Amino acid sequence: MSTYTAIQLIARPHGGPIGPDLFKVVEQPIPDVADGEFLVKQTHMSLDPAMLGWMSPATDSYIPPVELGTTMRSSGIGEVVASKHSDFAVGDKVMGMFGWTEYALSKGQGINKLDSQIDPEMALSVFALPGLTATQGLYAIGQHKEGETLVVSGAAGSVGSIVGQLAKADGLRVVGVAGGTEKCDWIVNELGFDAAIDYKSDNLAEQLAELTPNGIDIYFENTGGPIQSLVFERMNAHGRIAVCGQIADYTTATPPPGPNWMNIIKKRLLIQGFTMPDHLHNAPKLLEKLTPYVMQGKIKYRAHTLEGLASAMTGLNLFFTGGNKGKLIVKL
Repeated sequence: MSTYTAIQLIARPHGGPIGPDLFKVVEQPIPDVADGEFLVKQTHMSLDPAMLGWMSPATDSYIPPVELGTTMRSSGIGEVVASKHSDFAVGDKVMGMFGWTEYALSKGQGINKLDSQIDPEMALSVFALPGLTATQGLYAIGQHKEGETLVVSGAAGSVGSIVGQLAKADGLRVVGVAGGTEKCDWIVNELGFDAAIDYKSDNLAEQLAELTPNGIDIYFENTGGPIQSLVFERMNAHGRIAVCGQIADYTTATPPPGPNWMNIIKKRLLIQGFTMPDHLHNAPKLLEKLTPYVMQGKIKYRAHTLEGLASAMTGLNLFFTGGNKGKLIVKL
């Protein structure tokens, strides 16, 4: 009997690096396909900061935690290799939540077909969660106008880089916050951001003031950390803050205190957290909005690809260190 490899979550993160001690590599028999089902051989798997939250035991989040002893949750791309489903044929390229596994059996729920001409890395870097998240947060919460100033943290990441490029294409001044000279150079010289701040550098407050002389109208928050409070203090009246991620606080036992809420009143700020599971039903409309920018060459991306399923077990640490350059993907 043929088998395949999957990786199960068997322990919760404990504040240290994410590693093999939290997982179990298992060999399982390739399942038979019943009526109404199809079998997918996964080729590319997405690694996302949200996984760190999915691994936690918290039950009051936007999505239930991954149960211990089950396959670790993730989205990916694969090819249908067997089918008894009327809507999916052998050879179809598909994208969905398959998990950390080489093969996945599906009845089609939440699975989308992909154009066979679209490169898997481009699909996961732009048209999957990164692009959907960027488009939802920027347009639904940011509600930007030409000439406004936007600051985005995690600006060299898969979501932040798209946010900044969309905003630039729409005529905004864009300042990106990223970690390290290489990433800052990339978002300015390759992606066209107006300026960048290295959050690892000194004098963050002075840099921010110099680069946002007219204040800040929109803040797209992906990371948390010291830059957050500095941006908050420079928000203009009626500013909008889209809170997408807080990677700096995901494994912190006691997060730093939040800002004084008086500014929210005085400046009439809109601060809204969001997660994409609430908005996936709008995916077709979001893609309709995003795709023309991609087709016009206004959205560039880069992928950081790891080799082999097992690399996922340590690959998540790149989010903490900032070691990933672009969308983090595992090639099976």
